Amino acid sequence: MYNFFTSIFGIEICSIYTPFCKSIKITQSTKKMNDKMLTVIKYTFEILLIIILSFMYYLNKPLETSKVLYIPQGSINKIITQLHADNYKVGRLDTILLRLIGSPQSGWISIGTTQSTRADFLYKLTIAKAALIDVTLIPGETTYIFLDQLSKNLNLDRELLEYEYNKQSKIKEGAFVPNTYKLPMGITEEELIKYLLHQSKSQMQKLSMTIFGLYNEKKWFQYVAIASVIQKESANIEEMPLVSSVIFNRMNKGMKLQMDGTLNYGKYSHVKVTAKRIREDTSVYNTYLYAGIPSIPVCNVSFEAIRAAIFPAKTKYLYFMKSKSGTHDFSRNYSTHLDNISHATK
Repeated sequence: MYNFFTSIFGIEICSIYTPFCKSIKITQSTKKMNDKMLTVIKYTFEILLIIILSFMYYLNKPLETSKVLYIPQGSINKIITQLHADNYKVGRLDTILLRLIGSPQSGWISIGTTQSTRADFLYKLTIAKAALIDVTLIPGETTYIFLDQLSKNLNLDRELLEYEYNKQSKIKEGAFVPNTYKLPMGITEEELIKYLLHQSKSQMQKLSMTIFGLYNEKKWFQYVAIASVIQKESANIEEMPLVSSVIFNRMNKGMKLQMDGTLNYGKYSHVKVTAKRIREDTSVYNTYLYAGIPSIPVCNVSFEAIRAAIFPAKTKYLYFMKSKSGTHDFSRNYSTHLDNISHATK
């Protein structure tokens, strides 16, 4: 019976339910596709979530910074490279993030704290200008007095400034270029000295390249030493080449310089030089005691004084004396020099 009915009715049953069978197959196939799509969406979402959480973690990581920092002009790549060179923990990813946040400002930036999140740090690079004050280093001023000035104006530790200068500079005197510097409140002693030395060295290198086509630090500071005597002795810029000529003329003749200005070194920058001081001062700066140029510059010098040291006027002058007008009378012989002294002291 079973085989009979199957053979008779089997075709009919299949033919009757063929659409239903196809529907079942399609439904199963669609379900598999939907499951695959859901799996792909699920994994994609999880990956995106991991990326987002990683970014959030990265942006909220603490970053140790200075309260203020100096940002050079240039591209974002250059800025990040400079920050990395200055031991800030930034890299290529920060370059991308900074492009998304905005354009960083150049100059001094106020971060306001030494601990901030990476996101806050990068954002402040684009908006937070520091409050600046002007501090002027005048030509002829000594580093000793300038450090006093910086300490008072920026409320910094005077001893720590001197410590950082001696630590960072192998040049005892004359390493700063006289200028008006715009400096931020909140800068540390270490950062300030580093900035001033860097700015000064860059300017000196630029001038040396203009004059000589190269920068030889040892040779350059020999000229700075000569320029420091010129700076201390000259009444104005116009006199500088003449004072320079007197220096070279006297040295060529084996004469001591015997110039009071060399004793206005360090803390004595504005102290009147007396006969007693000339007798008792045994430092390398006493040109009455020692022949030649002091081995250490007397002060920080202007570029005009450096040019005069490199290009002295061609004269036969051996003496000069400050006149009542404040400028100097130059002379070739000692008798004329004595007359000039007499006129000036009447």
